[in-house]
Amino acid sequence: MRIIVTRPADQAAAWVARLQALGADAAALPLIGIEPAEDPAPLRAAWQSLADYALVMFVSPNAVAHFFALRPAGCEWPATTLAGSVGPGSSAALREAGVGERVVEPAADARAFDSEALWAQLCDRDWAGRRVLVVRGEDGREWLAETLRGRGAFVEFVAAYRRRPPRPDEAGRALLDASLAFPGEHLWHFSSSEAVGHLRALAPGADWSRSRAVASHPRIAAAARALGFAEVAELPPSVEVVAEWARRDPPIESALL
Repeated sequence: MRIIVTRPADQAAAWVARLQALGADAAALPLIGIEPAEDPAPLRAAWQSLADYALVMFVSPNAVAHFFALRPAGCEWPATTLAGSVGPGSSAALREAGVGERVVEPAADARAFDSEALWAQLCDRDWAGRRVLVVRGEDGREWLAETLRGRGAFVEFVAAYRRRPPRPDEAGRALLDASLAFPGEHLWHFSSSEAVGHLRALAPGADWSRSRAVASHPRIAAAARALGFAEVAELPPSVEVVAEWARRDPPIESALL
């Protein structure tokens, strides 16, 4: 069974390489395009005042990559500033960037990797009067910001990148066509509800009633089911877990972890 990885291009390529190293058949069909923010000035300003923030929260590995791409030469991460992450990908990117022990992330056994799981690691701290910066795309969920404001924090946002609809090349179109013609031979891997919406736009009117998917969060799984996928399993965002799931025989059954 071929695993179709729908993450943005750079992340999808890394996932495909790791899946193939585990012996899985995998291919990339990025369903979200990522571009740098139009105006880098707010990011540069954020770096200059980084020590003023008690927490800088990153919504995704893309947020980490584009924020650190503008890191001033010789600038170290402040010892007093926490770096918040909502999942393993962002945490790994932050550690690779040298943030180290300042990373705060959901528990390894969290049911889902999201803002709520990160808040469980932050909720015992005093946030009154503290400044918080959320590094994200041009928009996103407001739940954590609203929760922190409710505890007296001052929350700001900075856009590190822009999302755009996918632009599949010839190989990507061929992969999409093959998945529709032979649904039993393909397993879609979704890590974003937005990616599911883009798939709907790429293949309007497509019949997904014999297709299968795995999703990394209940909201994403719900979006895939709403599109019509016959079977959707909620799995942790782990290459090893997804590779093992794809090997299952008899065919995949719907499951909630």
